[in-house]
Amino acid sequence: MPDMTAMLSDKSSQNKPKLLDQVRDVIRLKHFSIRTEQTYIHWIRRFILFHHKRHPRDMAETEVTEFLTHLARDGGVAASTQNQALSALLFLYKEVLKQEIGWLKGVERAKRPMRLPVVLTRDEVHKILANLHGIHRLMAGLLYGSGLRLMECVRLRVKDIDLGYLRITVRDGKGAKDRVTMLPANLAKSLERHLQKIKIQHDEDLEAGFGTVYLPGAIERKSPNAASDWAWHYVFPSSRLSIDPRARNHGGKLVKQRHHTGESLLQDAIKKAVRAADISKVATCHSLRHSFATHLLENGYDIRTVQELLGHKDVSTTMIYTHVLNKPGLGVKSPLD
Repeated sequence: MPDMTAMLSDKSSQNKPKLLDQVRDVIRLKHFSIRTEQTYIHWIRRFILFHHKRHPRDMAETEVTEFLTHLARDGGVAASTQNQALSALLFLYKEVLKQEIGWLKGVERAKRPMRLPVVLTRDEVHKILANLHGIHRLMAGLLYGSGLRLMECVRLRVKDIDLGYLRITVRDGKGAKDRVTMLPANLAKSLERHLQKIKIQHDEDLEAGFGTVYLPGAIERKSPNAASDWAWHYVFPSSRLSIDPRARNHGGKLVKQRHHTGESLLQDAIKKAVRAADISKVATCHSLRHSFATHLLENGYDIRTVQELLGHKDVSTTMIYTHVLNKPGLGVKSPLD
């Protein structure tokens, strides 16, 4: 007679989700972003393949160290990339496999080099903006005028724009924090016209049987009609409808929706604008946020205020922008002058 316990054990193992599906489940349970999900899955998969498809449960500190060393020595990755891979493995062992990870905490993180931010002068910012048009000029204006990060800008929802009080509420920013920052007065009219234009697009989507949008957390369950509510739609929507990859990859309901625009479109536009403006600095979208902070400090605003507007957890992060300020003790006069 067959061993019933063994049969039940075999059946249980067959029904258990694959490891990467377990990782996705835990990530979604914790409401991490799709970017984090994609990144963690990528590094966990590479870790497993590097060790010839051995199960992570059968590996430990030695294998993790070998993988991270391989990334640095053979892959030539930056310290931040190496630490990103380590974070993914920490998550795997602690949150998914539920293992005691005292040994993993002992794995040395790569030391990130201290780099000063690229800051543009006001004249350089205006030259870049002059070489941008339409939606990209408006988005770049928010990066510089409101201090938004790139992903904070593309993920803005209509309900988070307050044209009356000229302020923007940034939801679920870095570190899963909300904050309020200013909306530049000279962008208000342009933004209002832009919202009127995409409202027409939203109404047309509704008429065509679409018009819903991805909702974070449990909002879709609590408010079933919120997905088609104009207030929840993205300020900078994509030009085409698409299906949420999380649903496509995980057996969810496949619904065509209008997601936010891709961040690479603005990155490319700013790159071309910097080149057209004949600026020799290696400026990116984030340089506009750096310039926002530096120019506020130059105007005499308190560093704590700038810290709040940027959403920095620690004021020491904001202090890096004082490197360009001509203040006593910082702006040392050259002997040649």
